[in-house]
Amino acid sequence: MSEWKEYKFSDFVEINPNVTLPSDESISYVEMKDLNESQKFCFPSSERKKGNGSKFQNYDTLFARITPCLENGKICQVRGLKNNVGLGSTEFIVFRGKRNVSDTDFIFYLSRWDDVRSHAEINLDGTSGRQRVPIACFDDLIIKMPVDIDEQKAIASVLSSLDDKIDLLHRQNATLEKIAETLFRQWFIEEAKEREKTKIGLVLETVLGGTPSTKKPEYWDGTIPWINSGEVNNFRILKPTKFITELGLAESNTKLLPIGTTVLAITGATLGQISLLEISICANQSVVGIIPKETYPKEYVFLWIKYMIDEIILNETGGAQPHINKNDINETEILVPCNDDLEFIESIIKPLFKKISINSFQINTLIELRDSLLPKLMSGEITINQC
Repeated sequence: MSEWKEYKFSDFVEINPNVTLPSDESISYVEMKDLNESQKFCFPSSERKKGNGSKFQNYDTLFARITPCLENGKICQVRGLKNNVGLGSTEFIVFRGKRNVSDTDFIFYLSRWDDVRSHAEINLDGTSGRQRVPIACFDDLIIKMPVDIDEQKAIASVLSSLDDKIDLLHRQNATLEKIAETLFRQWFIEEAKEREKTKIGLVLETVLGGTPSTKKPEYWDGTIPWINSGEVNNFRILKPTKFITELGLAESNTKLLPIGTTVLAITGATLGQISLLEISICANQSVVGIIPKETYPKEYVFLWIKYMIDEIILNETGGAQPHINKNDINETEILVPCNDDLEFIESIIKPLFKKISINSFQINTLIELRDSLLPKLMSGEITINQC
């Protein structure tokens, strides 16, 4: 039988390990935006000559310690660092396996375990603005873990196999959408025939979302899915932020948007983000939905909005909280697709989107499976037989 014993977290995990950065060349830099809560790995987005911040090596775990990034699950294993060293945000805590005690891949999954994350959250420090996790709080966390490093590796391998499949599907989706965008541009832009132009508001229904009053509990925790604008950052939207009731829908400005609606964030940090609904859902007032129809298929509307987004954003107003209006979208030009265009979309573009949709739901299923297995494996409820 495997041996498990209690450790102090800071005795099991190397926290903020010492890393020597080169002094005479550029260094890979990882920003908070490079971490995606649905993906295991993150990669540097830029390079810097020097700077303050967290220091790490390939396969170290970056654990966001600031709100709201901590609550959003920004925890990733870093890869792709030049010369195997990197620099990042001061808001990262770096975790690594401890020599002869713990495996580095296992540590990544340990850091994502709710027991660890909830301990970090209840120890958040600061009375105003953003709160942070004090590194010293990990001295108070007691965890029961497998002593055998090979057993740790076996547990990490099970979870990694799911993450590898998730990563493959994410990359496949990105490639499929890039192909669709390229074909779309070639057909409608670069080799464009003479086509009639109109305005989006004249041919398509655009819907501004809304939020039921949070002071009325009877509006919430129902069965109707609802999202805030942050969800529009997702490649496709397959699940809600919260649920509202029929009463909340009836007595607020929000509307139920059908599957295939293109959604656009129109304010704040998410302004200009675009996604596509894979489920019917409501949205808040920072989201506009553009509903397709037979003569303007969802694939065409989505790709046209992505193509026109820079022009749409030129209409933004506001200072600290920039925004665009629904009317700016209504006034945006759109080509009127002819029969040949609709056939092109149906035969060439639609199959790409169909595959993306299938992949997206599979990703969601694999994430749910991984997240249900993780606490059972970390707690020893499920054990791995090693051959």
